[in-house]
Formats: sequence, C-alpha cells, structure tokens
Amino acid sequence: MIEGEQLTQTDAGARYDVFHTDCAARAVVDHVTSRWGVWVLIALQKHDLRFFELRESIEGISEKMLAQSLRALVQDGLVWRHVEPATPPQVTYGLTDFGRDVGEPLAELFCRITRRSPADSPAERRLALTSTD
Repeated sequence: MIEGEQLTQTDAGARYDVFHTDCAARAVVDHVTSRWGVWVLIALQKHDLRFFELRESIEGISEKMLAQSLRALVQDGLVWRHVEPATPPQVTYGLTDFGRDVGEPLAELFCRITRRSPADSPAERRLALTSTD
C-alpha cells in the first residue's frame, strides 16, 4: 500500500484507515464518541424510546442537540427511526444490530466506570457543600 493511500471497503480483506481524515469510518466514530452520541446509544440499549422520552432520559441535552445526534446516528446505520402518522407525529428510535454491537461496549465501559467511582465523588462533594451553606 502506498503511504497515505485511503483504503475503501471494496479492497478485499482491507480495513478502513481511521487515522486518515477522509475515512468514512472515522465519521461514524466521531458521531458515536460525540458528547451526546454515546449517551443516545447507551439510553437505547434497554428499549426503544420516543424522542421526548429519550430527551428526558439524557439529562442536559437540548432538543436541537438530540435531533442532530439522532440524525447522524440514523445516517450511520446505528439507530433506526419510525414515524407513526398521527397529529403530532410520534417518532420512535431504537438500535439497529450495528448500533447494538457498537453500544454494548459503551454501556459496559459506563458500568465499569460507575462501579469504580467512589461514592464520594467530586460532584457529590460540591452538592454537599452547596446544601450546607
């Protein structure tokens, strides 16, 4: 392979070069590891959710950021979207098989972090300090 050459999926047995800036897989990795992409994939691990259920389950996300994250994850084939024709339309999101494959290790990482985090975390200490003032 020539240095800097971009591998494509059509190359027999070759893998994408995610360190190359125009690699298609790199865009998917960027969407998955974005600030909100991770949380969307983790939130959808257990069951499908409607837009507002998803927004309520991810504290701190705005409707705009949720919509942008979902749009990117749907385009990448990680999340499916189903619209029920009603007034207003009811939109449900869930994980595709690909989304489940990608989301499972993220959920496991989250579990490992929370198991190892001390009960007396910096956030809990800040909360305790503000509530005693």
